[in-house]
Amino acid sequence: MSAVRLEQITGSDARLRQALTAADLPTDDIEDDGRAFFRAVVGEDDQIAGFSGLERCGSDYLLRSVVVPADRRRGGLGRALVEATLANIEDDGDVFLATTHAAPFFAGLGFVEVQRQSVPGAVLATRQLSSICPSSATIMKLARQSHTATDHDHDRQDL
Repeated sequence: MSAVRLEQITGSDARLRQALTAADLPTDDIEDDGRAFFRAVVGEDDQIAGFSGLERCGSDYLLRSVVVPADRRRGGLGRALVEATLANIEDDGDVFLATTHAAPFFAGLGFVEVQRQSVPGAVLATRQLSSICPSSATIMKLARQSHTATDHDHDRQDL
């Protein structure tokens, strides 16, 4: 698989809307302010491999609108897309998401289920969590691991 490269796009991007609609993901608020969306491209001919988004919520983030077209799934693109998206976070804020059917996928990327009452108010106040996603959606938080320099060097040697 080629490396995934992200290109920032606006919420009004027609291909973003089409991909989200095809995956039964909400599009109600994608043109609202305060969101950054990305188109993932791969290969020399920049084939679209998926889309993702981040919404800033005070000092935290909401990972949203992660979608890989059905014909491109199961090849590691989803993982690469999420990892590349998370690399755009420049500080130590927590990252949350809401999902109705992809909890196992996100758990494999280090997200853990959290109770709604433990989610910061700024995240709960987003349109995604306050009105768009059903109350039955699973809310997850990225469990960040702290590595020492020695641990990090050891991890790199295993790659």
